[in-house]
Amino acid sequence: MVILGIDPGFATVGFGVIKAEGAKCAFIRCGAVTTKAGDRLSYRLSQIYDDITALIGTFKPDAVAVEELFFNTNITTGISVAQGRGVIILACEKSGVPLFEYTPLQIKQAVSGYGRADKKQMMEMVRRLLGLKAVARPDDASDALAAAICHARFSNSLLNMGDGEVCSTI
Repeated sequence: MVILGIDPGFATVGFGVIKAEGAKCAFIRCGAVTTKAGDRLSYRLSQIYDDITALIGTFKPDAVAVEELFFNTNITTGISVAQGRGVIILACEKSGVPLFEYTPLQIKQAVSGYGRADKKQMMEMVRRLLGLKAVARPDDASDALAAAICHARFSNSLLNMGDGEVCSTI
């Protein structure tokens, strides 16, 4: 199964593509979609939509795993990220690819075994699980790979209820 993981953003949207076979995950590619701060909001959102649609067309994933939003300090930044996330979800829906959403806690638990793992721990676990020589950069790409790994693990888990929904008991 090819999984496209996405770490939503507005200025930077991380993406990571893996191939999962049972419990094994193999790295395919990662990177980031970026938009310029000075450009119009509508143009930036359109660019995110086009780039995510192009990634889906290029890698033809069987599933897309997107991290749910969590922000607690800057509401203005949160709103922009939420708009970017909405465009990402729309691109997946229009492309017909099944979309799965995971909380940061679920992703951390699935990748590191600890729901409160810090960023450095997560990046190192992603590196190890995918057999990379160095941690994926930018950080957003590593986060996206973590989302993809999380989906690979949940899709092979008893927590998967079989109807495309994942239990959120973690």
